[in-house]
Amino acid sequence: MVTTRPEYPYRQFPLIPVSAPDGAAASGQDGVCGLLQSGIKPGKTVLVAEAYPGVDQDALAALLSALHPVLTIHSDDLAVPGEELDARIQRELTEDPVFGIMTTYRMEDFFPRERLAAAREEIDRVSDGLIVVYGVGASLVAPADVLLYADITRWEIQLRFRQGMANWNTARKDLPQREKYKRGYFAEWRWADRVKEKLLPKMDYYLDMTTREHFAMVSGEAYRAALCQTANQPFRMVPYFDPGVWGGDWMKRKFNLPENGSNYAWSFDGVPEENSLLLKFGDTLIQTPAMNLVLQHPRELLGDRVHARFGKEFPIRFDMLDTINGQNLSLQVHPLTEYIQQKFHMHYTQDESYYILDAQGEDPCVYLGIKTGTQPEEMLGALQEAQSGGAPFPAEQYVNRIPVKKHDHLLIPAGTVHCSGANTMVLEISATPYIFTFKLWDWGRLDLDGKPRPIHLEHGAANIQWDRNTQWVHENLVNAVTPVHRDDRGVVERTGLHQREFLDTYRIATQSGLPICRNGSVHVMNLVEGRRALIVSPQGKFPPYPLHYAETCILPEAAGEYEITSPDGQPIQVILACVRG
Repeated sequence: MVTTRPEYPYRQFPLIPVSAPDGAAASGQDGVCGLLQSGIKPGKTVLVAEAYPGVDQDALAALLSALHPVLTIHSDDLAVPGEELDARIQRELTEDPVFGIMTTYRMEDFFPRERLAAAREEIDRVSDGLIVVYGVGASLVAPADVLLYADITRWEIQLRFRQGMANWNTARKDLPQREKYKRGYFAEWRWADRVKEKLLPKMDYYLDMTTREHFAMVSGEAYRAALCQTANQPFRMVPYFDPGVWGGDWMKRKFNLPENGSNYAWSFDGVPEENSLLLKFGDTLIQTPAMNLVLQHPRELLGDRVHARFGKEFPIRFDMLDTINGQNLSLQVHPLTEYIQQKFHMHYTQDESYYILDAQGEDPCVYLGIKTGTQPEEMLGALQEAQSGGAPFPAEQYVNRIPVKKHDHLLIPAGTVHCSGANTMVLEISATPYIFTFKLWDWGRLDLDGKPRPIHLEHGAANIQWDRNTQWVHENLVNAVTPVHRDDRGVVERTGLHQREFLDTYRIATQSGLPICRNGSVHVMNLVEGRRALIVSPQGKFPPYPLHYAETCILPEAAGEYEITSPDGQPIQVILACVRG
């Protein structure tokens, strides 16, 4: 069988070409060492290499040893023992296998002052030569003459967890992957991001350690200039794809994904906290967490209004849920705002929506809201019985089953029982606290690891909004489309979200081009119909930016006014999300 690739394929590794002086970046051990050596002056020099948790510190130590230091200090050796750290943070991590409480600790809380003082005294006794301090918390040890930041992407950390890597400085080496992720999400990534935020503006070098056995480094000045450039133009992040018990095969076929012996259930293609940027400095590629852009340029990226509300957090999330030839997602509900604030120390909750990118096969549907007449105690009793090994939960007896087709849009404010059914390809548009999903029923199946996925009936029962019945759902949450603009160039429609949600979404359709009004917010968009679109700046602030079918891109507020055009003269549709004014 001969297959042909589409003319405008989905780009799995979108590059961001950036302007930088020759010699600002290097790759490979020799290139990185040469670039580092050029910044080390004769005499006594302290090189501090701060490492993000998850960086291969043995590889980092080997790299730095090639510089022939006269003294090397590993900052991890100065931290409290793993058993002590584990005990301190246990209350915040809780006994729950999925949920914790956002940490109030900082990295310095785990480095005793007397140990740091002893290390500084050891450094003071050296009169000449290179001193290397490396590891997590290295920047706490001593002032740096040369400051290097060794970084790794969030997705690569998760992959290494699955391969057996433990969390930073823990005595608990055998945690399941889910609990490793929980510890990262609620604790150690928060400590590390606070350190990173301080160091990015002043570091001398940025070292990308995402790819094993392949170093790539860029000067701090060139790296910061690259982030500044990115914050003023459209850009895509590097997506990732993952299998799941309910996953389908739409993305595998449409995006030409590698054969993995399984399905692809999720795609994250619009989540800066999870996704990465691929910066191209001449012949050198630097993969870097997209969250670094949020930390460095929140106002340019988000806009003043959105930054004032959310700080250095990116509040919009686009991802994909593929159940084509797959199964139903778990029946679930997200916490109300007051619940997530009181229980988990989160500022806002996961309001969301399902945009139906495609629907195929037999009876594609979405489960949404409670059927009129449902008695809460009866439904909760049936859920409890099913979870205890009794009769399977009869979902269609209690939850509305809504048939869907391509381009339907269903709104899901927090507190609404929901899930996507089989044979749907969902573009999920939501606020970003995505980990807070309270599963009510998982259809009696096991996860890919052969174990049941955690169910949270107590959390779920506390958040279900029982008045969101059949009539209310159809009147408020299903295709709540209102016209905004229509002329001979195209159509703009508002497709949501609900008034309880802080996001707005708009669908833009054109065969030529339409100017898009800015509203003081970052814009996130996906091409949901057509092969290719171009994003054009009327003022020439950035080169025309191509967007291929099903790709997500971010339009920073600082990029200014823009137009969406169809370069091929074919009908296109884009779904756009922003923070409501």
